[in-house]
Amino acid sequence: MNFKIILSLMVLLLATKFTYASFPVERVVKTTHAQETTVSSSEEDEEYVSPAAMAGKKSQGIAVILWFFLGGLAGHRWYLGSPWYWNVLFIITFGGFGIWWVIDLIDILTGNYPAKGGFKSDFF
Repeated sequence: MNFKIILSLMVLLLATKFTYASFPVERVVKTTHAQETTVSSSEEDEEYVSPAAMAGKKSQGIAVILWFFLGGLAGHRWYLGSPWYWNVLFIITFGGFGIWWVIDLIDILTGNYPAKGGFKSDFF
């Protein structure tokens, strides 16, 4: 009986404590004409400035470290959000016999790798 009461109170506490997000995300305001101001709504035109928004972006430095140490197991590709079937093919073919592995390094260093969420502005 006491266990049921304690469990019910814990569920009630958890249900009321974590019900909202409390971080702001600032939007960039663009002016198109002298009199008009618009707030951009597409992802291409937005610039994220809050720490919570930057947390979704990937670091190039971490990607290079994973490429060097876990490149044969596609560690950098898992980190950057590549589809799982391409990662498995990468592992089976030993990184496309080393060719895909080198191409991935070039893409990571130049920032052209299609990482989910994009890259952070800093290298590490």
